[in-house]
Formats: sequence, C-alpha cells, structure tokens
Amino acid sequence: MINFKNVLAGIGLVATTAVCVQAVQQETSSDPEIKKKEKLVNDYNVYAIPLPETLDFAGESVPLDNPDIRERMDRELLVNTYWQSNGLLLIKRAAKYFPIIEPILKEEGLPDDFKYLAVIESGLTQAVSPARATGFWQILSSTGKELGLEVNDNVDERYNVELSTRAACRYLKKSKMRLGSWTLAAAGYNAGNAGMSRRLDSQDVNGYYDLLLGEETGRYVFRILALKQILSDPETYGFNFTEDDLYKDVASYRVKVDTAVTDFVKFAQNFGINYKILKLHNPWLREDHLNNASRKLYYIEIPKEGVYNANIGQ
Repeated sequence: MINFKNVLAGIGLVATTAVCVQAVQQETSSDPEIKKKEKLVNDYNVYAIPLPETLDFAGESVPLDNPDIRERMDRELLVNTYWQSNGLLLIKRAAKYFPIIEPILKEEGLPDDFKYLAVIESGLTQAVSPARATGFWQILSSTGKELGLEVNDNVDERYNVELSTRAACRYLKKSKMRLGSWTLAAAGYNAGNAGMSRRLDSQDVNGYYDLLLGEETGRYVFRILALKQILSDPETYGFNFTEDDLYKDVASYRVKVDTAVTDFVKFAQNFGINYKILKLHNPWLREDHLNNASRKLYYIEIPKEGVYNANIGQ
C-alpha cells in the first residue's frame, strides 16, 4: 500500500515547482506587453484612503458614523489626494499665505479652520469667478461694499489679502449668529445665509449634515474638511517636498499714500522696482494711477531692496 503522506508530499513538491517555474518564466518573459504590464503594476499603485476615526470643523463634530457622510467624506479625500499637482500647489501657496491669514482669523475671533475655506474658494489665488466674485475669498462687488471694502475701477480691495480676509470674517460672524453653527456659516458662504435658512426651515432640521442640498453646497464643507486633512498632514497623503520647495512671502515694507498718484510707473521706479512688481504686491490697485479725491490713507507694499533684480528704463 502506497504511503498517503508521501503522495501528498509529492503533490506539494510538484505544485511548488510549477509555481516557481511560472514565476521565473514571468520574470524572464521576453514578451514586451507582459513586461509593460509588470512595470505598470510595480511602479504605480492607487490606494484607498482610510478615513480618520474622528473629524471636526471648527470644533464641531462630523458624524462619520452615518454611512452617507462617510461616503461623501471619502469622495473628497480621494479626489483631492489624487489631484496631485493641485495639491502640491496648494501646499506651496499655503506656506506663503497662511501666515498672513491665520493671525487675522484669530484677531477677529474666527476658528482657524476657516483658512481652508479660502483654499477651496480660490486656491489662494486672485481668482475671478464667472459671477465676478473676486479674490482669495471670492467676494461679490455688492457684498464687498456692504462689508466696508472699496470696490471700483480704480481701487478694488477685494484683491487685498488682509482687507478681504477681515471682510470675510465680518460676513462669517454674522452667518454664525444667524444660522447657529460654524459649519452652517461655512455652507452659507457658498449658498447664502438666506438660502441656508430656507432649506433648514423647509426640511425641518437644524444641521448641515441633515440637509438635502444641491451638488455644490452638498460637497462644500466636505471639500474644506478634505483640504484641512491634506494640508495639515501632507506626508500622510503621499505629498513629498522639502522646505525649499515651498513658496515664501517676500520681505517688504509699506508706504503711506494719502494723495493722488498720477503715474504708478514712475512711482514704482522711485523705489527701485518696475510697474509689474508694484502690481504683483498691490493687485488691489486696478489702474496705472490713483484718483484718491477723498485723500484716503492707503498702504502700498514695496519689496525690500535686493529682493528682485528689476529692469528699469531702456
């Protein structure tokens, strides 16, 4: 009678040998298509992204135990993690502009998380939307004027990062008082406070995560949360960079101006820079002159000597 254990051992040896031969054949395959597929699998991988155990916006908890909320949060984390070029640009810009925005938020009494609202609104650029919402905080002309900004063809303070941040803070604080939470205030920045109030009343709920909303507002807070996660801990989400890769604020000082300026080209040259550099640092100056009939006091930012190698004159 044949020993059953010996049979099993023989089968195992044959199977192992077959697997090894197959592996060797695959590794040494001369078929270019097989090699191409092997290289693709080895060199590029896309991973699911585990959700954090807990999340909050401005100290207000996100109900991740709700399956709908988990899926919506997962979507935004995936989309923003694997949009790598945009993610790296946001990381670079945040290093430059967050140090300007953060102390203003603190001084105005807003949670630090609202800096990520500016990120999803404009990508921290002086963007202009199809509806003509403008600047880091995407403020409409009429809203800007209501919030105390000067908005006209000659001067548009929506392009001033500091002044527009303070204006956005004023708006958001009013939203919080009206809607009752910072999360709803953030959503109201997208949909409008009146619109959010109507939806809360018509659906008889009192929180953002219980509302049935349109695509844009329904994603809005989750996009903020996703960018908060990624920009707070970029290495965890696969972004690799050094300190030298990040954008930095340019050393500058401010010049007080309380009169008209007839020619900003000549004005800039008086400080050793050209008109382009003047406008880069003061995008709120919309024309090549300043009217200033009211003798308002403006602060014009001038980069320190030696920062730029400015070509002036012929």
